[in-house]
Amino acid sequence: MSAEPYDAIVVGSGASGSFAAKELCEQGLNVLMLEAGRKVGPEDFDLSLKPKKPPIINIVERARHGALGRWIQVRSMFFRGMLGHFYTSDRDNPYTTPKDAPYIWIRGRQEGGRLHLFGRVLMRWSDDDFKHNCRSGCGVDWPICYDDLEPYYTEVETCLGIYGNSDGIKSMPDGHYVAQQGLTEAEENFKARVQRKWPERRVLGWRSVLPPKSRVYKPLEDALATSNLTIRYHAVAEKIISEGNRATGIQVIDAQTGVRSTILGKHFVLCASPIESVRLLLNSANEEHPNGLGNSSDSLGRYFMDQLPLLCMGSYPPIKGHTTEDSQPKDPFYQNGGGIFVTEADQSEFVYQGSIGRAPTDQPDEPSKLMFFGFGRMQPDPDNRITIDPVKRDRYGIPVPHIRCKMSDQDKTTLKLQEDLIMDTVNNAGGQVEFLGTTNGIREWGRGIYPNAHPIARFLFKRFFPMVMQMGAAIHETGGARMGKDPKTSVLNKWGQSWDISNLYVTDASAFPSSGVSGTTLTIMAQTIRACRHLAGQRKG
Repeated sequence: MSAEPYDAIVVGSGASGSFAAKELCEQGLNVLMLEAGRKVGPEDFDLSLKPKKPPIINIVERARHGALGRWIQVRSMFFRGMLGHFYTSDRDNPYTTPKDAPYIWIRGRQEGGRLHLFGRVLMRWSDDDFKHNCRSGCGVDWPICYDDLEPYYTEVETCLGIYGNSDGIKSMPDGHYVAQQGLTEAEENFKARVQRKWPERRVLGWRSVLPPKSRVYKPLEDALATSNLTIRYHAVAEKIISEGNRATGIQVIDAQTGVRSTILGKHFVLCASPIESVRLLLNSANEEHPNGLGNSSDSLGRYFMDQLPLLCMGSYPPIKGHTTEDSQPKDPFYQNGGGIFVTEADQSEFVYQGSIGRAPTDQPDEPSKLMFFGFGRMQPDPDNRITIDPVKRDRYGIPVPHIRCKMSDQDKTTLKLQEDLIMDTVNNAGGQVEFLGTTNGIREWGRGIYPNAHPIARFLFKRFFPMVMQMGAAIHETGGARMGKDPKTSVLNKWGQSWDISNLYVTDASAFPSSGVSGTTLTIMAQTIRACRHLAGQRKG
């Protein structure tokens, strides 16, 4: 047991954990960060890992990493072998799901978490995202609105340096950008055609961040620069120790030695990702909190969501070949960020993130290639929940999560509309959808999927695809410890602070009462700053 309690203990070092550490350290707190995985170093970005010509269909590298114990991680839609070491081991960290509701849980256990894997797209949510639940009758509203988060969005964008354009779209509010994000010739052509034909539909460039040259994202660098941060690697959080309405310590297992220890703290901030944070709270049950820590409402674990996934691929005959777009400096290891979003200007139940004309064609006179990934809004459902499996345990002897995330009839209707809208938009704006895949199955037209790939690779892709296109494929999971206005129906108050445990905050996406329609990362970061500033203010008060 540690002799002196830390002012704050942060669990996780990814999108929320790095900003929690930055804010608390800069407020003068003595902070311990617990990272379940290893420290990241230059060897993780060795250019020899990067193939000179990536395979069109990477079945072989998926199979190789699956054999190494990542058989679920290789089902990530955009898995690349060069980044395989940033995915966790499914052998060491299993989970369970109902037989009729498979769920793909993609995660990374290392310094920075999934920040080494995400597409670096950082979009603001709109008031429609925060107020959707009550309007639709599908649950509780957020206890905050866009105006509450707006200054914190700006802080995050200023810290990271976001590339983007001011588009004036209500459903995707503009942010603070260091430079403009360019579009390819094909994307510009498509944008003009779409907005001329459907004024209510809008095409805008990504808002994205460069990969850091140091390979450590700036908030964590800023936290370390204060000398107030201690990072403990290979520290697997097992349970939080509490007395009454206060957390007093956290029990940790050393992943390398298996030794257990208890670390004392005055405040605790959970940033481990929705499933892991909820799992930790459920595994922290005791006599005073028999159903899990902070679960007097019986809401802990409930209302778990992801976004509804869709993959669309095809060609864009109005523009031939591919063009480079160099608004962002090139990185020697990572692929350049950039592309477009297709959405509706006022409010939408889904958006499409993709690109046109960025992927090389085999011949310069071939039509440009297009690809979109669709994200649909999933409705909150109390029966979609994270619980603890009564039997199965992970490598460290900790009970594993059981995840139920099943589409409702309303979700299925949304997904069908999502399919129809992207086909209508692409096919009637000069393009041709050649492949559409969702949880409803695969459809092909014209040349079909990857027309220039080897027939055996195409066959294997189509056989493997249903295992990839399942809930979880969007990797935008939310809920499980939702914020609210009433302690009887929520786990956290408007600051992300536990109603039951006053010195416990949860700032990852488990705090979200809704799923939204675009990426969660920027909102996670903004809410983390807001929550931790409140924590620091409470402490000083």
